[in-house]
Amino acid sequence: MTDTNVQKLVIVGGGTAGWITAAAFARLLGRNLSIELVESEAIGTVGVGEATIPQIIRLNAILGLDEYDFVKHTKGTFKLGIEFVDWGKLGTSYLHTFGDAGLNLASVPFHQYWARAAANGHDKDLWHYSLHKRAADTAKFGKLERVGQTAMTGLAYAYHFDAGLYARYLRNFAEQHGVTRSEGIVQTVSRDSESGNITSIELDNGKQVEGDFFIDCTGFRALLMGQELGIGYRDWSKWLPCDSAQAVPSERLETLVPYTRATAKNAGWQWRIPLQHRTGNGHVYCRSFTSDDEASQVLLDGLDTKPLADPRPIRFTTGRREQFWAHNCACIGLSGGFLEPLESTSIHLIQSHVSRLIQLFPQTTGSTAERDEYNRRCADEFEQIRDFLILHYKQTEREDSEFWSYCKNMEVPDSLRQKQHLFASSGRVGRDADDLFREASWVQVMLGQNVTPRSHDPMANGLNDVQLSEFLTNVRKLIEKSVDGLPTHEQFIQQHCASD
Repeated sequence: MTDTNVQKLVIVGGGTAGWITAAAFARLLGRNLSIELVESEAIGTVGVGEATIPQIIRLNAILGLDEYDFVKHTKGTFKLGIEFVDWGKLGTSYLHTFGDAGLNLASVPFHQYWARAAANGHDKDLWHYSLHKRAADTAKFGKLERVGQTAMTGLAYAYHFDAGLYARYLRNFAEQHGVTRSEGIVQTVSRDSESGNITSIELDNGKQVEGDFFIDCTGFRALLMGQELGIGYRDWSKWLPCDSAQAVPSERLETLVPYTRATAKNAGWQWRIPLQHRTGNGHVYCRSFTSDDEASQVLLDGLDTKPLADPRPIRFTTGRREQFWAHNCACIGLSGGFLEPLESTSIHLIQSHVSRLIQLFPQTTGSTAERDEYNRRCADEFEQIRDFLILHYKQTEREDSEFWSYCKNMEVPDSLRQKQHLFASSGRVGRDADDLFREASWVQVMLGQNVTPRSHDPMANGLNDVQLSEFLTNVRKLIEKSVDGLPTHEQFIQQHCASD
């Protein structure tokens, strides 16, 4: 079989992954590409990815979505960060926010000035100087690009939303932009005997769907990449041992807070995601350290509001596919790998892989250079996120359960160990240039989980003690004044994007 021009794209599987893929391809390549999505109403989706990170704003902008309309139709709320409870040790908590603490000065990160003050007895933690933490603590939210006339950036945010409603919203968008949807379950896959490329799929209703390029969005089943093409899976459970989750909705929170909560439990952790109409909850755990029944009870006991259904179980193995693009097929979403939703990266990985695939999308079915680059960049991103998640488990003082004792004492990848050593030495972050997580993210998790740097950057000595004290005081005053002028999160939603 000779190389052919890619004119027909077939997306197998719907849900969040499938419809993000369809919407983005239709918006950016739809003029030159025929797009068909195949899904079955009989096959459910995982549907627990209800929290996001700020990169989703970029996706919505590319698609041309109206933000308030999108939030309204997905019954969404706004998110300033994730509160981690009991991770470093029992009885402690911190907020991993989407913004920087304080204000950088003379190209020196603010946390270095704070570290210098703390070493001299200053008793306020880093979050005392966080705009996002103050807004989260007071349940406030608003559009704030900058703090007054200063160089301090305003509120960076993401969203919480109903994943099922989000998929439906994107489906409407995609179909309006020319995507064809076919209902059916894939029965057989046909491949070219010479190249190994997929040529068509046959559905249970007898329909044949031919294509030049296929995208596997079939979730954990990995129907095309795993079952048909036989691409292996790299298991990371020795570092991220949780292998199960149970999810349950509960009634709406009385106070609509603008952040996700992740509470560490004896054998995992529990999430809480506030939506306009309900609260999303789940318990991620390791079955080697607890039973399903015990995990279910922990989940229900940890709810802040009345449950609206029975817990729904999910099984997974943390890791990634050996390749993300093989032959004329790429995998997007859970078919390509799974990283637990501790830092709300599931939907980001969908959109980043879609964006990368669009950037490298081939003109012909034999484009190996683009395929190799796609696989390299996707693998790097998975491993960078993996290390950041491992940090939450490894950097703990807890040994009150077998699970936490294992996490505290496990060996970690060299790439993470070096970052831990560097930060513990001087508060510096050995961040890779294309790392998803900003320097402020690494700083907040390190400090939040009790890594106290032994020294600070000597460039932070540019201020004398009086100047340093005045600087910290002024930063706090700016934050208080800015947040005090914001509406509550509830008021902002009611004014701009309340659901029907």
